[in-house]
Amino acid sequence: MTQPGTLYGVGVGPGDPELLTVKAARLIAETEVIAYYSARHGRSIARSIAAGLLREDHLHEPLVYPVTTEGTDDPAGYEGVIRQFYDDSAQRLAVHLAAGRDVVVLCAGDPMFYGSYMYLHERLAHRFPAQVVPGVTSVSAASAVLGRPLVERDEVLTILPGTLPAEELARRLADTDAAAVLKLGRTFDTVRAALLDAGRLPETWYVERATSPQGRQTPLAEVPAEDVPYFSLALLPSPTSAAARGASPRPDPVPVGEVVVVGLGPAGPRWLTPEVARALREAEHLVGYGPYVDRVPVRPGQQRHTSGNQVETERAAHALELALAGARVAVVSSGDPGVFAMASAVYEVATAESRFAGVPVRVLPGLTAAQAAASRIGAPLGHDFAVLSLSDRLKPWPVIEARLAAAAAADLVLALYNPASASRRWQVGVARDVLLRHRDPKTPVVVARDVGRAGETVTVATLADLDPATVDMRCLLIVGSSTTRVSSRGDGSVAVWTPRTYPG
Repeated sequence: MTQPGTLYGVGVGPGDPELLTVKAARLIAETEVIAYYSARHGRSIARSIAAGLLREDHLHEPLVYPVTTEGTDDPAGYEGVIRQFYDDSAQRLAVHLAAGRDVVVLCAGDPMFYGSYMYLHERLAHRFPAQVVPGVTSVSAASAVLGRPLVERDEVLTILPGTLPAEELARRLADTDAAAVLKLGRTFDTVRAALLDAGRLPETWYVERATSPQGRQTPLAEVPAEDVPYFSLALLPSPTSAAARGASPRPDPVPVGEVVVVGLGPAGPRWLTPEVARALREAEHLVGYGPYVDRVPVRPGQQRHTSGNQVETERAAHALELALAGARVAVVSSGDPGVFAMASAVYEVATAESRFAGVPVRVLPGLTAAQAAASRIGAPLGHDFAVLSLSDRLKPWPVIEARLAAAAAADLVLALYNPASASRRWQVGVARDVLLRHRDPKTPVVVARDVGRAGETVTVATLADLDPATVDMRCLLIVGSSTTRVSSRGDGSVAVWTPRTYPG
């Protein structure tokens, strides 16, 4: 019985033949069958890189891609055509492997990094011995030719295909430190638009055919779309490196300092918007309540100014002072900065003191706690609702009580922030009694604690049975209206929802 041959997926690197590994060069020279992908014209980039290692007696298996820009009769469209191509290519190589001949599949870059070899591997590795020989990727090559590190220390590198929708690209580009976007060519306009939308275009480099004699690199903003081949990429190198050398192509977008008030959402990075992530990344100073600032990743060179929870005015003044001196400052809030948070405090101080009149102030929204809590239990905010704080630190309790009564009489769903704290224990019970003057005792109440964090709990009670002892500062309460419903779902869960229509 003939011993089967071995399938080798061999990475030949990005273009410079001297970047082939020793193992790759040995296998190419020793193996009987050389396979490679090519376009219909017959030229193959991978084959051209390895050309100096090919022998006259090598058996060649050119795997010629179908033209996928033309029409097709395949009912599955492009996916059907390309799937059949890989099936046919795998079968051609299987004939050699079954006959005992080893096969090297040449792959530009690395075989398992956006490479077409992997589709052969999926079809053949369970039938024949198979090995993958890694190669230098285009991303590493681009970093090398630019002479700029990809990432340093705790920075995050994101690899993206240019074929993603522009909105998704922009979101991911805004939410990372460094990035590489591959598969440009026809996607270039989409990628450029996404970089512009994410605010990353000025710092992005264009690298074409890295390490090859035809290679070039230039700021991406200067590249016309008609000059972009498929074998090119967009690279956002390490922001730390760029800042350290003072050589980033991005001009400072703010000629004077500014204050950006940002919302982190109620918990965790999944509820952080790309716009806020970008502002946090670009800020020279972070100002905020200590536990909120601690949620922001530490960035080299960025200064952090933390303070207690009851010094909002002093915090705002400090941020404005820093901006007045020319710094880019992010004031950090949990949830949304405009909902019982720092945005109004910053504007209060900026308006009261004339010396801050010229300091730009921007507010970037975040997901607020009421939205997060509502999403966990269904749709209790599905109709008109009011948002109130039960804290009497900044307004007298009689005002709170009057507003509770008015909102209850108007039959609005209520989202109650700051219901209780270590020193405020009686307010929840009094608020419940005020609401009971206008609401059915069976009105549903959602008690959401630590939404989005470890230990999250969301429970449903009735207004009459609401126990103030179970409520603290980590809770948000949602009190239903007369139309709010509680439904049992087929999976055993409970949903609280308020219909979009109102009787009468």
